[in-house]
Amino acid sequence: MASVSNSPMRKVSLRNLAAHKVRLALTVLSVVLGTAFVAGSFVFTDTLQKTFDSIFENTAQGVDVRVSMEERNTSGVPVEDVDKLAAVDGVRAVAPAVSGQIVLINADGGAVQTGGAPSIGQSYLPPGQAIAEPDTFVEGAPPTQTGQVALNTSAAERAGLKVGDSAKVLAPARGIVDVTLSGIYEGAGSDTGGFIGALFTDEQARGLFTDGRHVEYIDVAGNGVSQTELQQRVEQVFPDLKVQTGDQVREETKAEVDSALSFINYFLLAFGAIALLVGTFIIYNTFSMIVAQRLRELALLRAIGASRAQVGRSVVTEALVVGLIGSIIGLLGGIGLAYGLRSLLNTFDVGLPEGPLQVGARTIIVALVVGVVVTTLSAYAPARRASKIPPVAAMREEFASTGDSLRVRTLIGAILGVIGVALLVFGSRGTGGGAAMIVGLGAFSLIIAVLLGAPALSRPIVGALGAVFAKPFGAIGRLARTNAVRNPRRTAATAFALTLGLMLVTVIGVFGSSAKASINALVDVGVSADYILTGPNAIGVPRGAADAVRQVPDVQSATSLHGVRAKVDGEDEQGASFDGPIEGVLEYKILEGTVDLTGNNMLVSKSTADDKGWTVGSTQTLTGPGGVEYQTVVAGVFEDNQLIGSWIVSDEAYRKLMPAESLPDFVVLVKAKPGADLTTLRSELETATEKYVVVQVQDREEFKGTQGQQINTLLAILYGLLALAVVIAILGIINTLALSVVERRREIGMLRAVGMQRGQMRRTIYLESVLIAVYGAAVGVVLGIAFGWAFVSTLADQGLDKITIPWGQVVGMLIGSGVVGVLAALWPANRAAKTKPLEAIADM
Repeated sequence: MASVSNSPMRKVSLRNLAAHKVRLALTVLSVVLGTAFVAGSFVFTDTLQKTFDSIFENTAQGVDVRVSMEERNTSGVPVEDVDKLAAVDGVRAVAPAVSGQIVLINADGGAVQTGGAPSIGQSYLPPGQAIAEPDTFVEGAPPTQTGQVALNTSAAERAGLKVGDSAKVLAPARGIVDVTLSGIYEGAGSDTGGFIGALFTDEQARGLFTDGRHVEYIDVAGNGVSQTELQQRVEQVFPDLKVQTGDQVREETKAEVDSALSFINYFLLAFGAIALLVGTFIIYNTFSMIVAQRLRELALLRAIGASRAQVGRSVVTEALVVGLIGSIIGLLGGIGLAYGLRSLLNTFDVGLPEGPLQVGARTIIVALVVGVVVTTLSAYAPARRASKIPPVAAMREEFASTGDSLRVRTLIGAILGVIGVALLVFGSRGTGGGAAMIVGLGAFSLIIAVLLGAPALSRPIVGALGAVFAKPFGAIGRLARTNAVRNPRRTAATAFALTLGLMLVTVIGVFGSSAKASINALVDVGVSADYILTGPNAIGVPRGAADAVRQVPDVQSATSLHGVRAKVDGEDEQGASFDGPIEGVLEYKILEGTVDLTGNNMLVSKSTADDKGWTVGSTQTLTGPGGVEYQTVVAGVFEDNQLIGSWIVSDEAYRKLMPAESLPDFVVLVKAKPGADLTTLRSELETATEKYVVVQVQDREEFKGTQGQQINTLLAILYGLLALAVVIAILGIINTLALSVVERRREIGMLRAVGMQRGQMRRTIYLESVLIAVYGAAVGVVLGIAFGWAFVSTLADQGLDKITIPWGQVVGMLIGSGVVGVLAALWPANRAAKTKPLEAIADM
């Protein structure tokens, strides 16, 4: 018999798709969600990249050479080098860079929020001295005397300031400065997000942001000399400094931004991959069921002459159509997702740059290729299996496509599961990157093990769950339980999508709750201060606030905590210093030596002393950012303490090592006098620090809450991204149930014919869906707890030494999964209830 040609087979595939519009829509939707996330992440990051590129095209404009220090953590370039640079042959102009962090305070006394964007104060150089193109002033004029400041347009709008208005600026190392707005300007990149750019006179800027002896870097403009030639001439005069051409500065800055954006890109793509992975199982499950439903149709095609290859191609053709349609819609959805994400972040005022959305050729190609390839590969295995079914067997009524034996895949899954558990346990006993990698390998092995063993695992677990859920519903419950375990492949594939999503949610939940528990334990055990003064992360507590607090009558002590950067044995290290007594505000244990921190004494942690071979009485040389060397003596060794760090130096050492502009406090720890009323003291502290605006007065519980809120903000972003995977999983349950209703149409018709009511049919489908959803959620939660415990264990050296399981969240997810099961079954159950018995029984 002549074989059926490819053209009629293609028509069969396309007509089959058109005849099952609901199934087509659900399958396409799973592809849409996966590709939309990938495309959206590309569009979002490409837009950021393009916007930053346009900003940095204006970076160092007019600069031929930039002179800076080789190492960043230094005081900067000596001011006397400015005149030396000006004397180099071929130099036309020299512009020292003077800038620093600020907080702008409006006329009402409130800090102007930037939403995470920089808030910078810098010196204004007149056109005759400046190298770059001068900023365009839309109102007023540049600052000409101390006390005047000019603001960029968006900053003035945010602050509600007009030319001539009075305001205040907080310079962390100098305190509050009264200013008058002299002008409003527009400049390259000056209105990016919530950016605040305040221009001061050069004299005032140097007093606010430098130590008077150094500047951050010096820009040079040449006169009739190439950048390379001028660079070589400057290098001859300053062989110990970093000398770059303007092009090199722009490339270096752009590379740093590219690196930062690549992390965001990888982060978003990781969630895109998760969404695609979940979508892949849904697509695979869908096509497996489609093939099962079409066995007679495919067998009939085989009987009239279609070859195995043609039957396989007919299924793959459907997958190609679904993948292509889904990818195109997903690409458009991804563009909308990127736009919505940017709008959402701008609503929360995170300070992102603004610019037109960028849809590159790469994004289009990736979205189309990923969607089509994933869908086609998902359909290939069931298509291949369908092509091997003998026509006569497939046309028999009693034939059931139960698939191959589960024995081999279950055995492989069991072996991988044992390996995965062993790796998790072994990796969790260590700390650091190596241990985390071992845990990651164990987690991957366990996920594959669950994927392979899920069908066999579903029978006892779903059976047990069914015994609990089905008992109150009698025969209806038993029927739902039977339906759920009858096709373990379908049940496992449907549940696995939810398993993967809730596994990730649980891992993040364990990490977040453990991080908060570890911070709370540190504060509970280590902090004994009555109140803690804090400020913005980038600024800390402004200088002067601690002195103001010390004048409060009910304050016994106010101890400022500073960070100290120094080279120790040739390596950059971070230590601490306390301006005031530690006793009474921080709990720590001295193991050897003394607690005396006067003069050049130094205290070190036990682990640091062991690692470096330091002992009580040994001397160490610390080299500060400005190259200043300071000899210290190890006066004592204390028990490791995450709050204190590796080592502590005296306040005298801190002030000699660190430049003046680095002197703001991280926090100020306040101890009340014996018998003082803490409520009254709080009011007194708030009054004393009122003029510093950004200072918050917190007790220990509030301080813990603030730290926990920062963790919650990060978790909210992660949960928001993971929600996509959970949504796909829910759609997968709806999809599978709807297809199973179609698959069991004759069976449903028989049940209706023998007396099952519509309400009973609905309850059967509801219970079946609940069993599948709770099974998937339970497996996901167990895996998530195991992975979260193992990963957090590897971070014990970073301070996460308290592992906490968020049991409330776990119970909530299990209950929620049952609710999801009911909601997912609403439409399929209604469809099943409307099945007409005689028509269903008559179907072939």
